[in-house]
Parts: sequence; C-alpha cells; structure tokens
Amino acid sequence: MSTIAPTPARAAAASVTVGTGPLAIEDVVAVARHGASVTLDPAALDGVAASRAVIEGLAADPEPHYGISTGFGALATTFIAEDRRAQLQASLVRSHAAGSGAEVEREVVRALMLLRLSTLMTGRTGVRRETAETYAAILNAGITPVVREYGSLGCSGDLAPLAHCALVAMGEGEVRVGSGEPTDAATALSAAGITPLRLGEKEGLALINGTDGMLGMLALAIDDLRMLLATADVAAAMSIEGLLGTDAVFAEDLHALRPQRGQAASASNLRRLLAGSPIVASHKGPECTRVQDAYSLRCAPQVHGAARDTLAHAASVADAELASAIDNPVLTLDGRVESNGNFHGAPVGYVLDFLAIAVADVASMSERRTDRFLDRSRNQGLPPFLAHEVGVDSGLMIAQYTAAGIVSELKRLAVPASVDSIPSSAMQEDHVSMGWAAARKLRRAIDGLTRVLAIEIMTAARGLALRAPLEPGAATGAVVSLVAQVGGVPGPDRFLSPEIEAIAGLVASGAVLDRAGAASGRLD
Repeated sequence: MSTIAPTPARAAAASVTVGTGPLAIEDVVAVARHGASVTLDPAALDGVAASRAVIEGLAADPEPHYGISTGFGALATTFIAEDRRAQLQASLVRSHAAGSGAEVEREVVRALMLLRLSTLMTGRTGVRRETAETYAAILNAGITPVVREYGSLGCSGDLAPLAHCALVAMGEGEVRVGSGEPTDAATALSAAGITPLRLGEKEGLALINGTDGMLGMLALAIDDLRMLLATADVAAAMSIEGLLGTDAVFAEDLHALRPQRGQAASASNLRRLLAGSPIVASHKGPECTRVQDAYSLRCAPQVHGAARDTLAHAASVADAELASAIDNPVLTLDGRVESNGNFHGAPVGYVLDFLAIAVADVASMSERRTDRFLDRSRNQGLPPFLAHEVGVDSGLMIAQYTAAGIVSELKRLAVPASVDSIPSSAMQEDHVSMGWAAARKLRRAIDGLTRVLAIEIMTAARGLALRAPLEPGAATGAVVSLVAQVGGVPGPDRFLSPEIEAIAGLVASGAVLDRAGAASGRLD
C-alpha cells in the first residue's frame, strides 16, 4: 500500500525555537512535515555548555564512568583509555547504524532529529553546544539522513535510526538534500557549510539513546488522526443521509446520558452536518415506519468518539514524552551522572498500538456503511451497487472489495507490537518495547483508514446524487460537489482507480473536512 501525500501546511509555524521548554505536537509537525526552520534558545545553549563541563570533569576522573570512560551495553565494565575515547564514540555510531530495508519517510527522519535535538538542548545529556548546533544546521539545510526501515527494537531507544542520523553529523553515510537523489553526507555537509562533528566523550551515546523515532511518528499520527476522525464524521453523515437514516439518535440529551467526551463531540458534528437536510426531512413524517437504523449508522458517535478518546490519551502520553530528557546515562539537575531506564519505549509503544486498534475499528464501521449502499435490500430504494444500468454495469461493487481488503489488513495491523520482546546485547537488554515497529504499522494503518473513508465518501456522494430531486444538506452537499470535481458522479462503468486515488487525496489533504466545515461551521 503506497502512502498518500501528507496533509499540507495549515498555518504551520515558519520557525520553531528549541530550548525554551517542551516542544508541542504542532512544533514537531511544523518542522517534520512542513519544513519549518529551527532556532536554538541562547540561554539553553549556555546550559548545554555548563553540563558539558561536568562531563569533561568526569572524563578526567581515573574512576570509570559508564558511557564516558567505559564501553557500552554488555561491555559496560570495560575501561577505555582517554586517547581511545573519540574512536569509541565514533565506533559506537558506525556500528549501530545497521539499519536495513526501505528508506524511512523524510518527515519521520526530520521528526526524530528534531526530538533528539530537543533533548540535547535540555542540558541533561552532556553534549557540546556545537553538537546541538550541527543538528539544527542539518535540519535547516534540508539535509535528511537515509534511515532504513528495520533496526530499532525501541529500547535502548531507537538506536539504529538515531545512529544513521548521528553518522551523517559526523560526515559519513548517505543523505538526501530536499527531494533529491541520495548522496554522501560529506558532500552535502560541505555544500551547506556545515563542519562534520568529531564526537567527544559520551556524545555518541547521547545522540542515539532516545524514543525519538517512535515519538516523532506518534506526533505525526496524532496530527493525521485529528483530521481523519473528524472526516469520519463527515463520511458517516453522508451515509446516514444517503441511506435515509435518522438524525434523531444524535440529540444532545441522549448523549448526555453517557457523558463520554469523544462521543459528545462526534454527535455534535453529526447534528451540524445533517442540519437542514431536505433528504433527512423527507422521511421524518408519520409515514416513515423504520424504528431504528443499523449500528453502523446509529452508533457512529460511540465508535468515532471512543477513537477520539483514545487519541486524547495518546496525545497526553506524547506531551509527557515531549517534556522528557531521555538519555543513558543522564546528567541530573544536581550534577550527577546516573544510569537509568527512561529510554524504554513502553509508554509510547502502548499508545501506538492502542491507536492502531481504534483506526481498524473506525475503518471497519466505515466499510459497513459503504456495503449498505450497494445492497438493494438495505439501501432504501437505490439501484444495486449504485450501478447506472443494472446488469450491464457493476457500479461500485469492487470499490467495496477494495475497502474490505484494506479493513482486513487493518485488523492484522491492530495486533500489538508492544507485547513482543526479543532479548538483545547478550541478554543485557533482555526486554524491549518494539515501539518503533508499533509506529511503523500505525503509519500504514492511517494510510488504510484514509482510503477506506475515501471509498465511503465516493459511494455516499453517488448515493446522494441518485436521491435527486431531493437535495442533501449544505455541508454534505458541498462534499458531493467537491467529489464531483474529480469524477465521482453517477454514470456508466469507468476506470475507478484514479477516482479512488483522487478522493483519497482530498481526504488526506483535509480538503473534504474543510469543505464540509465551511458549510456546517467548524467541526471538532
């Protein structure tokens, strides 16, 4: 499944300052996805320099200190002489840059570099100020390290992906400049006027010990899902209207009986989207004998709302992680250098898996609404498969197959990655989070949800058009008109794949949500 182009900037910040406090999810999205530049807070840089002095003092100590004058992981008891420590740090990065597989998306790499920079700027890692400045310069130059799909177990942090980035800061490895072809890091840094780093004591560790990859992907997923869950309400409203469903079940007092926040927000959206609909009004009289709608129509706020609440929980975990300084060992506020386990990705991995479950369920309900449109026994008088000439045309029959195939995959992707653990580093690292894997499958799941919603919107738009001369409501009608611009109208059978891709692009870009919200008022 190819990935749809990400949402374009919506008033994204042109510049993000690092070091003045925790980054917000919106800051991560602005830099990673929309190309915002990075500036470093001068006071925070002074703090970085002060913490470096502590590390240099410990480096001169004849007593061994982990990561400063010792080896790493299972080799933590091996003392390293002063004249070999630069080689130790460089060797750590080179050996850990062991990723394999397809390239990771540019926005993910930029996110993880920004988040590692944010931790460096806390002054808790002991790196030199020029190390932080080099990361900022690489981001601002549009240089993106080539990071491979496989290599992170999510503990001790996203080691291999972060090592690929650190390797580039050393002037080694592969990069892309903008959207260009791969080139060697030394050439790209030289062209940008960036001097490669020669790492000092502890700096190799500080550059690779963090949850930055999985956290970056979580931040991007939250941005995507905030838009997609509201779009799911738009899709549901179109289907409810097109299938002659009732809006009575979305009444505010009914949802107040079960005060779930996400459910209330979704029901509110549905009320606004269906307000004033001539189609809904056409069957509100006593002549309508339907007692209640199917669950996929009636229970949309309950399912979409539960997904919203899951997303809110994930955002709270992301916010806490964005306020964290993750390294091992870490420099404490009172000047101690202590080993710890904060690099373990369990908190992030769990919510990544939780979101994959919610995504699969929202998509599953969407596909069921699509299917109802195509079944003449359930679609309230519309032609079978919404075909133009029944028997000659197949209509949207196979579009539903596509949605069903995606939903089946989403159910597989909902199987948690974070329950797995494979010991590593000679059993020193005997329990790992697999948070990176949870993040990778969530990205694929979000792409699948986008396409399933697009197929529902395409189907509902055709169904609503076939209700003429009855007109849809203002908000849903605006989406029908938008879809018609890319070919999504009733008619004889034609090549459907380009239409599906075009409508999926409208969903992914936020155009569907924007068009509906312009007519209904801002949707939550």
